[in-house]
Amino acid sequence: MTGAGGGAAAPLIIAVDGPAAAGKGTLARRLAAALALPYLDTGLLYRAVGRRVLDRGADPRDAAVAEAEARALLPADLDRRDLRGPAPDMAASAVAAIPAVRAALLDWQRDFGRRHGAVMDGRDIGTVVFPDAEVKIFVTASADARARRRFEELRGRGVAADPAQVEAELRARDAQDAGRSAAPMRPAEDAAILDTTALGIEEAFAAALALVRARLGRDSA
Repeated sequence: MTGAGGGAAAPLIIAVDGPAAAGKGTLARRLAAALALPYLDTGLLYRAVGRRVLDRGADPRDAAVAEAEARALLPADLDRRDLRGPAPDMAASAVAAIPAVRAALLDWQRDFGRRHGAVMDGRDIGTVVFPDAEVKIFVTASADARARRRFEELRGRGVAADPAQVEAELRARDAQDAGRSAAPMRPAEDAAILDTTALGIEEAFAAALALVRARLGRDSA
């Protein structure tokens, strides 16, 4: 593919942002498969850093420890099976609020996307990581709907959970992600907003793919 000047066109980047349990991960994976693009769950990077900090018995809010663990992150850390749940959720949110951690992981994310293009999901892909992404989608849903989804997800994995506690933790993380000084979670000004509160998985995917096609000016993808 070539650009207007005859050179190679920039790889296609699709940024999918939004709060926890809105469905952005599922949509991003399916978009990547449909468009034959690599997929990156950037939240796993922060979860892995948070997990490494917890493994040290340290406070995820300790900037020096969190930065050291971010710079020591290994590909194998992303494959751990203990990166989800209340403790790693909050640890991920805490380390993500530390500017030095975000800086340590920023080049990694950009290099991944620039190699061959990508569908990337997170909380600041369209605002910070790839502000010039060709397609930006901010996936959201009501807190009630997201809490129900997270509870069902935990129950499906055999994790004991209290619905009220799940919702409280989700709202706390929302507040922490939106209120942090470093790259707060918010829609990019040019992002398409996709509310999945009343949508099933197939409906949400169809809507997301339609948004991508519209942004790219294609009748099909």
